[in-house]
Amino acid sequence: MSLRRRTVEVLVAAGLLGAALAPPATAAGHGPGPSVPLRVATYNIHAGAGMDNVFDLDRQAAALRALDADVIGLQEVDVRWGDRSEWRDLAAELGRRLRMHVSFAPIYSLDPVEEGGPRREFGVAVLSRYRIVSAENHDLTRLSTQDPNPVPAPAPGFGEVVLEVRGLPVHVYATHLDYRADPSVRVAQVADTRRIMAQDQRAERRPVRQILLGDFNAPPTAPELAPLWKELTAIEPGGPTYPAQDPVQRIDYVAVSKNTVRVRSAAVAETLASDHRPVVADLSLRR
Repeated sequence: MSLRRRTVEVLVAAGLLGAALAPPATAAGHGPGPSVPLRVATYNIHAGAGMDNVFDLDRQAAALRALDADVIGLQEVDVRWGDRSEWRDLAAELGRRLRMHVSFAPIYSLDPVEEGGPRREFGVAVLSRYRIVSAENHDLTRLSTQDPNPVPAPAPGFGEVVLEVRGLPVHVYATHLDYRADPSVRVAQVADTRRIMAQDQRAERRPVRQILLGDFNAPPTAPELAPLWKELTAIEPGGPTYPAQDPVQRIDYVAVSKNTVRVRSAAVAETLASDHRPVVADLSLRR
């Protein structure tokens, strides 16, 4: 199965604790009304390790459950990657624990250590209480961390899912932009992101509800991010997100399409389950 189409789907559990936001969106019913509520979140899970650099998936599952989100974008997700995450499939495990559907989009898919073993993969994922109608793993310009002499080139790892939320199609994207101080790769990645999202808009031939979740590795005022804000609204969560202990940078984002998605409230959740803090937002989808 190709990386572009490769997804993992698992049925997962609903969270029990509410975040400190407006009343949570509910995944039940198709009731009438001018808009549909949806709670979303983004979280860089640091391959399962906390701020203390100790791998603890129980701790992260509890942190995710406490968000009570309908849709969660995850970054730095290991799938049988190596010792640091005990060779476990973090996407599928978190899906089962939270009883949510899962789509995993690998950035890297390497040959197994032993013949016949599972591939070693690392990437982004989307967890959803709502049914995943379709999923795709798009290419972005990347500077590989696995190549000793990398050059910018197209590579997978920009995950997209289409959800059906109370009868409304919603496009959700999970991304992780380049971390280097030189912004040139992020400039290319932003251009790629806008092109892909614009193609989805044109394909629908009507206003599309789009939600972009991810670790952008740059502050909202960074020049390389400015083109994104032409079509998207970056949600202000009220505080920085990195590092989780005494954060000083806001580099984790929920961004939504203008005119089709309205922001009700947002917050940064206080947890040391990763080296980032998650962002959670309550949205309204316009019919």
